[in-house]
Amino acid sequence: MSLARNTLVQSSLTLVSRLMGLARDVLLTARVGAGPVGDAFYTALMFPNLFRRIFAEGAFAQAFVPVFARTLEADGEHEARTMAQHTLNTLFAATAALTIAAQFGMSWILLVIHGGYAGDQVHFPYAVTLTQITMPYLTFMAVAALLSGVLNTFSRFVLSAGAPTLLNACLIAAALLGENPMETARYAAVAVAIAGLLQTLVLFWGVRRQGVKLGLGLPRLSKPVRKVIAIAVPGAIAASATQINIIVSQSLASFEQGAKSWLNVADRLYQLPLGLVGVAVGVAILPRLSRAARSEDSEGGAQTMDEGLSLAMALTLPAAAALMAAPYFLVDGFFTRGAYLDSDARMTAIALFHFAWGVPAFVLIKVLAPAFFAREDTVTPMRFALVAVALNTALGAGLFIWLRQNGNPGFPGLAIATSTASWCNAALLAFSLSRKEIYTPGPLLRARLVRIALATAAMAVVLIYLRMERDTLESALYGSKELAVLVFCVVGGIVYAAAALLFGAVRPRELAGALKRG
Repeated sequence: MSLARNTLVQSSLTLVSRLMGLARDVLLTARVGAGPVGDAFYTALMFPNLFRRIFAEGAFAQAFVPVFARTLEADGEHEARTMAQHTLNTLFAATAALTIAAQFGMSWILLVIHGGYAGDQVHFPYAVTLTQITMPYLTFMAVAALLSGVLNTFSRFVLSAGAPTLLNACLIAAALLGENPMETARYAAVAVAIAGLLQTLVLFWGVRRQGVKLGLGLPRLSKPVRKVIAIAVPGAIAASATQINIIVSQSLASFEQGAKSWLNVADRLYQLPLGLVGVAVGVAILPRLSRAARSEDSEGGAQTMDEGLSLAMALTLPAAAALMAAPYFLVDGFFTRGAYLDSDARMTAIALFHFAWGVPAFVLIKVLAPAFFAREDTVTPMRFALVAVALNTALGAGLFIWLRQNGNPGFPGLAIATSTASWCNAALLAFSLSRKEIYTPGPLLRARLVRIALATAAMAVVLIYLRMERDTLESALYGSKELAVLVFCVVGGIVYAAAALLFGAVRPRELAGALKRG
């Protein structure tokens, strides 16, 4: 399949998952709100979301796929299956042990990531209980990541992209249960663990359909397993820098009541383009980059990177511009109802604006990192990721404290630090690829990016006008803010598509050709 076609498959299923995720968060925020209960629940949810994004959304697969693909090509299916089996057993044993240990040490762990509530004798123990319930999701996601990597090697993206919808389906069902916010949050935590089991079972079934029969057994640190670990661990750290930055932000946010909930809702909205574009393109280009690296086809690898970056920026820049143009309009339209108040929406909008200008960097990291992973170099991206984490921690803590000392909410500083650190990470990746003569953007890509920027600017002008005329727009739509947001999004999409065609950012003939099977 072509890059665009693979990306379309991945993005289409991710879109379903993200829209379901938006629906689940709308329901949960309305039932749970943005107070101590909401902060406790989002702390518990942060663990499975973190590992879903690190493992299920490509980081582990990006490290595992090149090794599995190379073994499959060089040594045959039997050796590849043996390597996958040994890796699965070791991975399951390690994550299961970590999950069990965390159950006993959860109170100390939450002193680090939820320390602002340490003196609350009701909501801190409640957060500990919820996180203990969700923690098994780590083990399920680790197994699911390996199974997804096997499927992606065979160019089967449907199940790996569609499995996360099970989490959202379970949480939507849980959001309808409970007599009060604490009961609803507890049901939702149980739903997370159930969803992890279901996802793993579905992916096991998918792998068996490919003729690769894997099961659980005793761990064995064979040579191939040690090689996978050596590559996968730094690769996972490198690809998860954004998520580590979010953990740092959430830890500081616990010292400001409601901030965790505000950041989580903002995270839901800006993660939409990241999941649809960055993750999808990163997963789709990795097998092609791996083949190009093995055959020393530098021209083919550069063309793949140009295509990936062009496609990613064509979809990411307008999304980021829309989030920056009307953050409160979007948050209020989607989330303000029930226990989630207008004041919560206004705080969330501040965080969303500052996350939004970092969205292109979040996506660039997902697209640039596979160029290293394809060469089994996961150490270099890991070093850059650690630099970004250090920058995010120092800048986030500094801004958080400075803003609060000046009588302002501190949480916007956390969003600013996350976006700044991500741009630093993306710049280091791009500079290193160029310095090592692995990849430099071609002239056609540079020209295409200018056209994309012009089309995005045209769309942004229209969206800012719609935001300014929001009252008029809602009046014409029977006072419905939900319909107003829908019209806002549709009009923005139409204007960008027209401008992209006008400025030549996208050409119908090229798009049709890209979507054909390779």
